Amino acid sequence: MKIAFATPELKSLVRRTQLAEIAEQLPRTLMELGAEVRIFIPHSRDIDTAALGPLEESALLRIKDGSSRTPVTIRTGYIDGLTVHLIDHGQLFRTRHPYGDENGPYADNWRRFAIFARTVLEGFGPLAFTPDVIHCLDWTTGLIPLIQKLEYSTRDHPASKPGTLFAIQNLAMQGSFEREILPKIGVPHEYFRSVLGVELGARVNYLKAGAEFATMVGASSPSKARQYVEAERGDGLEETFRRREKDIVGVQSGIDYRTWDPSSDPLLAQNYAADDKELAGKRKCKASLQEVMKLEVSPRTPVLAIVGRFDADSGFDILAESLTPMLERNVEIILMGPGPPEIIERLHTIEQTFAGRCRVVEGYDVATAHTLLAGADMLLLPGHYHATNALCAIAMRYGVIPIAYAFSGLEDTLVDLTASPKKGTGLLFERYDPDALVDALDRGRTLFKKATDWKAIAKRCMEEDFSWAESGREYMKAYRRLTRQVKQKK
Repeated sequence: MKIAFATPELKSLVRRTQLAEIAEQLPRTLMELGAEVRIFIPHSRDIDTAALGPLEESALLRIKDGSSRTPVTIRTGYIDGLTVHLIDHGQLFRTRHPYGDENGPYADNWRRFAIFARTVLEGFGPLAFTPDVIHCLDWTTGLIPLIQKLEYSTRDHPASKPGTLFAIQNLAMQGSFEREILPKIGVPHEYFRSVLGVELGARVNYLKAGAEFATMVGASSPSKARQYVEAERGDGLEETFRRREKDIVGVQSGIDYRTWDPSSDPLLAQNYAADDKELAGKRKCKASLQEVMKLEVSPRTPVLAIVGRFDADSGFDILAESLTPMLERNVEIILMGPGPPEIIERLHTIEQTFAGRCRVVEGYDVATAHTLLAGADMLLLPGHYHATNALCAIAMRYGVIPIAYAFSGLEDTLVDLTASPKKGTGLLFERYDPDALVDALDRGRTLFKKATDWKAIAKRCMEEDFSWAESGREYMKAYRRLTRQVKQKK
């Protein structure tokens, strides 16, 4: 099986979202399963090419760009045996960040990712690579299936052979632009339509293009695949998803247990594992965390962790109203993440009001994330949508009990403790409002008071298997199904 991955991010090179982790861990897993994998990524200014070793210039192409052509170079390097092709264009990629800067998304992202899509497809020729599958990640790759159909389906070219899997990690980010770009990206006006077209809300939508024209559509979990076809759960693409229901496959992402393993994590005050009867190591990690964060060192006080950007997408709209009621209870809360200055200032005010009970860590720090999860008792995941289960699964690996919105995409990861006390691994709330979130916390506090039961729940979480190996096997099944569909159509 030969697989081409098209992605705007890669963990070892440039990371803006959880997509970077998926874009690297899944290809590595597939290689271990015997697949030949190559990654195609824009050469953005964030990328340090030293990680790739000596780069070789593999191709110099002149890519269609409106009524003219623009030169694009493909350079090739390697990361621990993983082949990476950098798509290099000085103006569009090399001097830019992946999506935008402090002023927001780049105004010409429509052009940038049209050039990226065309270069990936055209590059298969000079690279002498004929993939069986092109795995496209999110809206930035949405034009690949459409351009393949328009310009390669009748050509004798390596890009005419593969099927496409358009994997949606973040349905909220869709790449929506004015219809005037159509001639500039080489898409006929007849495709500006809602059915089998790129139109959504009177605009050109790159995510919709991928969802309409890919051989198969990927969702981040089986439950997310089901939700896509439900009314008002597809962010405007419900009709597309309903038509394509048989072609949607949901595969849950894995986590890297080599990086996230409390039994060997070098950043922890003491290592621990699920077979440790009393989880004494986790107790020491909790005490160390409370001390470092200048919280009251108390084993009987539950420590709640919140990790993520402080915005509505992460659930901050209901969390902001819940923080004070929560802190008025016998809990300690540590919040880590980036956010707008006015939100950070508000959080620091709460931190000062509840000195010794609340701590705010601005930005995201990987080392702090390790120690935070090792010492926390619960993880609040209030967001109404989670693109992946990664943070939740990692927390469970560290014996942290998640509290999450019941319809956020984590349904395949968590079993509600209230509904199933003997098999439960988390606490779910069904109304997306502050009171429901606080009520879920109260249920957690009640369970926490029963130390023996709480340890059993923590160990149950730690024993769950969210490894990439299982995810990789599920993707291989999807690829085989996809290639069969391509052969049948031909």
